[in-house]
Amino acid sequence: MADFRPPEGRHPGWPARLGPLVVAGGTLELRPPRLRDASAWSSTRQRDRAHLERWEPSSYGQGWEERNSLLAWPPQWAALRSLARRGLALPFMIVVDGRLAGQVTVGNIQRGALRSGWVGYWVASELTGGGVATAAVALVADHSFGPAGLHRLEATVRPENEPSLRVLDKLGFRREGLYERYLDVGGAWRDHLSLAFTEEEVGAGMVARLVRRGLARIP
Repeated sequence: MADFRPPEGRHPGWPARLGPLVVAGGTLELRPPRLRDASAWSSTRQRDRAHLERWEPSSYGQGWEERNSLLAWPPQWAALRSLARRGLALPFMIVVDGRLAGQVTVGNIQRGALRSGWVGYWVASELTGGGVATAAVALVADHSFGPAGLHRLEATVRPENEPSLRVLDKLGFRREGLYERYLDVGGAWRDHLSLAFTEEEVGAGMVARLVRRGLARIP
């Protein structure tokens, strides 16, 4: 592919709505974050503290309740929108059967000769094991390699986080190595596995792979 140059003043592939896809957990779509997501976002994050906090980077000076409160969402939403408008991120809310169920974001987007970004995600605890995270990452990866014009996606996951590793393994992400003492999580420097996937490996697409294996269907 020739060097990708986004249209002037526009982030390629943003804003966008992705899906729908039907998985065991329900009918899934991805859409941009909204200011009015505050209540659903905060209630889900507060309820799922035990499910999420042990895997997420530490935030010094703020406890879980404060940084996931109703008042915490507007500045986070504004920051995500600003990054997206500047071409530095692709943030999406995961919606299942019409209800907010998590987030998936491609961040730290670099252009030029690299054309890379990292992918991160979280899903509500009641939907784990239902194929929601796998389908969300597949949708955002296909979008990243297509309209967004990226060449490489990376992910870093703690070796103990087996559910998240299963998501990436199912999609074909390669394990490239171990970052020792990479991120402060829960007050300690934790090792993280580095995984990656490039445009040359995508073939017909990650969503097409899930459909072919019977793990998702297009309604």
